[in-house]
Amino acid sequence: MLKPTIIRFDSIDSTNLEAMRQAKAGAAEGLCIVAREQTRGRGRLDRRWHSPKDAGLYASIVLRPKFEMARWPLISLAVALAVADAIQKACALRVDIKWPNDIQISDRKLCGILTETVETESGPAAIVGIGTNLTKQSFPPELAMRATSIESATGIKVDPDALLNELIRTFDERYESLVSETGAEQIIRDWCARSSYAFGRRVRVSLAGEDFEGSTRGLESDGALRVETDDGRLRLVRAGDVTSVRAQN
Repeated sequence: MLKPTIIRFDSIDSTNLEAMRQAKAGAAEGLCIVAREQTRGRGRLDRRWHSPKDAGLYASIVLRPKFEMARWPLISLAVALAVADAIQKACALRVDIKWPNDIQISDRKLCGILTETVETESGPAAIVGIGTNLTKQSFPPELAMRATSIESATGIKVDPDALLNELIRTFDERYESLVSETGAEQIIRDWCARSSYAFGRRVRVSLAGEDFEGSTRGLESDGALRVETDDGRLRLVRAGDVTSVRAQN
């Protein structure tokens, strides 16, 4: 069971970068970095994560998993489930999960998750960063067609501390499940049940130097997305961008 210690910052470069620094300095599992503002917030593929003050929930958690590293990719799936659980319980809002771990409402991004690995003197640590849009000020106007916020979706002002507390609780449950003997299978089943991207979703996959389209066919045991291409080949996607496309008539 995680026993989180929360360190709060008014402004910081990146909660993930600070969590990495703390992990390298010997921070125990469960350390949680929270900031009102990030000046160098990052998302997947090193994209900038817009992080204005008090417009989002910006948090990163240090993990030191005891299970084999082959199971580490499932941490991102477990975190996505925990975020979905927390938002539903704290804000009465049901969300979708886009592979691997974006939280969406009606195909508009609500929350991004960035999981990174860092080497420390006591072994590798996993850093889990979560950026959740609380208000419409959390993203620039030009992204209004692709992003949304909890306040925009519900019309209710969010208490960030209440959401953080719920998130810590739900993540503790999901992480404890992942550690168990049958946890990997449970995370895969629950993710597939919560995501509209799991089965039969027409998607475009962008890899380094290659793009292809196909229909999703569930997940591998390590969390890789199965995509069946139009010529009947089954491709396993472990990295890259996955976006929804409209099926052609």
